[in-house]
Amino acid sequence: MNAIISASDLAGALSGPRPPVLLDIRWQLSVAKAAGEPPFDGRAAYEAGHIPGAVFVDLDRELASAPGGNGRHPLPDLEVFGAAMRRAGVSADRPVVVYDGGQGWAAARAWWLLRWAGHPDVRVLDGGLAAWEGPLRTAAVPEPAEGDFSPVPGALPLLDADAAGALARSGVLFDARAGERYRGEVEPIDRVGGHIPGAVSAPTAENTGPDGRFLPAEELAARFRALGAAEGREVGVYCGSGVSAAHEVLALAVAGIPAALYVGSWSEWSSDPSRPVAVGPDPQ
Repeated sequence: MNAIISASDLAGALSGPRPPVLLDIRWQLSVAKAAGEPPFDGRAAYEAGHIPGAVFVDLDRELASAPGGNGRHPLPDLEVFGAAMRRAGVSADRPVVVYDGGQGWAAARAWWLLRWAGHPDVRVLDGGLAAWEGPLRTAAVPEPAEGDFSPVPGALPLLDADAAGALARSGVLFDARAGERYRGEVEPIDRVGGHIPGAVSAPTAENTGPDGRFLPAEELAARFRALGAAEGREVGVYCGSGVSAAHEVLALAVAGIPAALYVGSWSEWSSDPSRPVAVGPDPQ
């Protein structure tokens, strides 16, 4: 099953006999406080206009635990996550489509969590809300019937810090952040800049075109193969806090390449001064 869905196919599915559960995951990585601006409000954006029938899910509160030693967006408490999904109407036998404002990172985080927790049928709206050409709803907030989804983790591979460090040596570990953060030239969020020794720079932004839609599967596959994802080689991905890396895992899935996610990512790795840090354009 394809992990993404086009806006036209979603419109058809929503009008069909078995419409998917639709989740709105509006979120943005923000360093706005440093600029004196208010943080992005995903719920306000949802209330200003969402695809009819969509239920808002809060990434920071429902798709992650509180920031701490395990990173800025650690895995959520399974009871909190499961309750949020059931509140949104998610059931094990009903397809789910997730979308965000267009960047795709937040939607991919929801996709990855649901798939990791055992849901068999989850897709991301390719291009997000920006690709949707149908009507938007503002006033009506749906109250779906309670779903029955119960998370059973382990359906997708997961890395911790030790496993990520080892994979950078034994397989290929992609760093999905912007190149300047990988090289250690700037670090606007975490304690120190640089990358996990042995990791390969593979910015998430290069997986999509100007419209925010994924590149064709064959182009994605060629990109990842050129970066070292040879057939039979174990692949993992990390980013700053496990959000944009989920988008890269999704891109790899579109390309037909399975990959593990290091959820703690650089925010966890760099918080421990005993862990090694590499700088510059080369993996080592």
